[in-house]
Amino acid sequence: MPDAPKPPPVDLQQAALDPGSVFDSPESPLSHVGLSARQKAEILRRWQYDAAEIGVAIEEGMPGGENNLLQRILFALEKLPVEVDLEQVGPTKQHGVPKSAVRPK
Repeated sequence: MPDAPKPPPVDLQQAALDPGSVFDSPESPLSHVGLSARQKAEILRRWQYDAAEIGVAIEEGMPGGENNLLQRILFALEKLPVEVDLEQVGPTKQHGVPKSAVRPK
């Protein structure tokens, strides 16, 4: 039986800056076999921060529609075998979390 095709490499630096430019959905990192659970969680946490920023902007009156992106990101994070130390959240409305807060379950 032939080997399964390897997934294309992920530009982790770009994914850390703008996950939506690397992955087409929050569910996409979950199925990428070239990423560790921690890397997937870090990508999704960044995406969560970005989605929260959009939510704050909408809350503060910027035009834009509501969508379920943040909910999809949170569901994707729940599927990973990592936990996030919520004691380390940032003081902003977006609640950014440092990499050190993501650890195996």
